[in-house]
Amino acid sequence: MVRATRSEDPASELMVVRERLKNWLVRDALPLWARAGYDEASGRFAESLTLETAQPSSAPARPRVPPRQIYSFIEGARLGWPGPAADIARRGLAAFHEDFLQADGSLRPRTADGSRPFDLYDQAFALFAYASIAGAVAGLREQVVADARRLRDLLVETLGHPDGGFEEDVPRRLPLRANPNMHLFEAALAWAHLSGSPRWGEMARSIADLALHRFIDPDLGVLREYFDGDWSPAAGEAGHKVDPGHLFEWCWLLTTWGRRAGREDALAAAARLYAAGTRHGICPDRGVVMLEIGDDLTPREPVARLWSQTEWLKASLVMMEEAREAGDAAREREAAAAAVAAAAAVERYLDVQPRGLWRDRLAADGRFIEEPAPASSLYHLVCAIAELNRVCG
Repeated sequence: MVRATRSEDPASELMVVRERLKNWLVRDALPLWARAGYDEASGRFAESLTLETAQPSSAPARPRVPPRQIYSFIEGARLGWPGPAADIARRGLAAFHEDFLQADGSLRPRTADGSRPFDLYDQAFALFAYASIAGAVAGLREQVVADARRLRDLLVETLGHPDGGFEEDVPRRLPLRANPNMHLFEAALAWAHLSGSPRWGEMARSIADLALHRFIDPDLGVLREYFDGDWSPAAGEAGHKVDPGHLFEWCWLLTTWGRRAGREDALAAAARLYAAGTRHGICPDRGVVMLEIGDDLTPREPVARLWSQTEWLKASLVMMEEAREAGDAAREREAAAAAVAAAAAVERYLDVQPRGLWRDRLAADGRFIEEPAPASSLYHLVCAIAELNRVCG
């Protein structure tokens, strides 16, 4: 269970945390990553930065990182960062396309053997970045709207599953995964909110219904990660994997969608995911979200990654809102206390020098693993801080 906060007023404490995390993002993180994690001349982003020296590591570039960084700088500007977010987005998009865009509109890396493997996860973040750019960068909206429609139509026509959601590749590659579908859901929600297009709305509905009817176990209230071709749980250990961080992430997404769509079943499922995550996914000794549990609700992988803590924070905030709207003061206070605990967990990972970097993995013994700070974590941090700012604003 979540450790109780010592604060007599967790909602007020969240206001203090909001300002502290916003200041960290605007004053420390974004300036550092704009300087050390972004090459203005080429428009390319570093995969990670070494701790202490903040130098780009030698990790190979992945198609999922530029879209996440583009979003992070754009959203960071909305939160008060005065840096050149629009210019970074323009140059970053051009380099992203130069490195990864294929003739069919998909985004693929080049491997050492010269092949261009397809990953559904990468496509989701391309769509998400296109939405961020369309809503914020003058002169690029028409281009990214066309890019997004082209990629969406490619996915629907070639990878759309008859029972909802998307296949991994053509020819079929198993197991099917919930995670890339989750991020396609996120991208579709962003586009539906931005454009009001029924096609984006239908894409979001299809994935939401898939989650409600196939991904989430109706008895346990947890969400599995890997599936066979008919969306039944995958054979072997893969079919039993549960990621507590994703329970929180799906909670936030399904609540966002359920509110817009008027779907009480989505809101109820989101609340069950949150309850399962808090009861079974948080290490009682370290006060952090573990990477993996089984569908027997016992820990499988106790290492705790930074991104999981940010999703715990987002889900706690949206559960706090739900309780407030329902007039349930006790439940609102409990969710606020959980949000304070989640924010404390996040800040533990941020306690490094130079400020603006972060740790990524906390081992079972309570010590951080020494490794570069992954750029991909910035997206999760910005999402959480933006949600904290919205709910507590």
